[in-house]
Amino acid sequence: MNTMQAIVIHGPEDYRLEQVPIPTPGPGEALVKVQAVGICASDLKCFHGAPMYWGDGTVPPPSVDVHAIPGHEFVGEIVELDDTARKRWRVDVGDRVVSEQIVPCGECRFCRRGQYWMCAPHDIYGFRRHVNGAMAEYMIFPANAIVHRVSPDVPAAHAAFAEPLSCALHAVERAQIGFGDVVVIAGCGPIGLGMIAGARAKSPAHVVALDLEPTKLELAQRCGADVVVNIADDDITAIINDLTDGYGADIYMDATGHPTSVPQGLTLLRKLGRFVEYGVFGREVSVDWSIISDVKELDVLGAHLGPYCWPTAIRMIESGALPMDQICSDQLPLEEFHKALHLVGGSAVKVSLLPNPAN
Repeated sequence: MNTMQAIVIHGPEDYRLEQVPIPTPGPGEALVKVQAVGICASDLKCFHGAPMYWGDGTVPPPSVDVHAIPGHEFVGEIVELDDTARKRWRVDVGDRVVSEQIVPCGECRFCRRGQYWMCAPHDIYGFRRHVNGAMAEYMIFPANAIVHRVSPDVPAAHAAFAEPLSCALHAVERAQIGFGDVVVIAGCGPIGLGMIAGARAKSPAHVVALDLEPTKLELAQRCGADVVVNIADDDITAIINDLTDGYGADIYMDATGHPTSVPQGLTLLRKLGRFVEYGVFGREVSVDWSIISDVKELDVLGAHLGPYCWPTAIRMIESGALPMDQICSDQLPLEEFHKALHLVGGSAVKVSLLPNPAN
């Protein structure tokens, strides 16, 4: 068999299941049989036409036939590699592996300084024409990929969760959480739940989870939130003031990607508080910058990808510390990708596709 099934991007809202050639690995690369690939909010937003990492930060116009395969959070089994790849990654045929979503050049200023997640000419799986993602039966790990082994004993969808969990843990590191802090985390999707688990591990005074879905708030409690707030029903400002003697939260972390969460966070924070943003927005967001400067002198931090957090994320998944059966709520075959996209953002938590269901 020389062909495989793959989801191919032809433009915004034009993703097609097609039969394409199985890729051939080049020097230092690996051919991987995909076992599971998660769908995140950024995948859904890109499907609907939001900006993608396509060189200039835009989606190609509808007239451009893209021919790229999406999917940047995945796990698979190595089926072919050469000695160069074997020695570099310390893996072999038959090993179960994940790869960090960015493929850095290794030579730019950021890479030389160890800041590889900000690589200037970088590639990211599924967002670049020449580095296809994992929504296919097979994929290539490029020679510059960063690869980690994962236990074969955990379900494939759980193993693929290493990507969003590593992102969440990086955001937690950016937050610099202290023992006495009141930490507010907005959004109890996959990233938010990972933030909750990571924040709880820092032993702050309170981890407060915000969401609109009661089932997600229940899951947030299982991940470590000791206060859960349904923002549709509860007065979040009053709750935070009660927890902090009226001062406001020490840290606010946004995992919603929703424009209303940004001013909400600025309002809930105390003076000299810290705001951490981890979201992909469908449009530009405007705020009153006077709150950040003159009123509160806030620290506003971004977080991008999950550098240096993958080994910890993998250990957390393998240890059973998280309620992974509930987090990885839906798994569908590749041919049901339209249904899977529809599930993302609803009551489902983490939706995954299984290109090779036997695994």
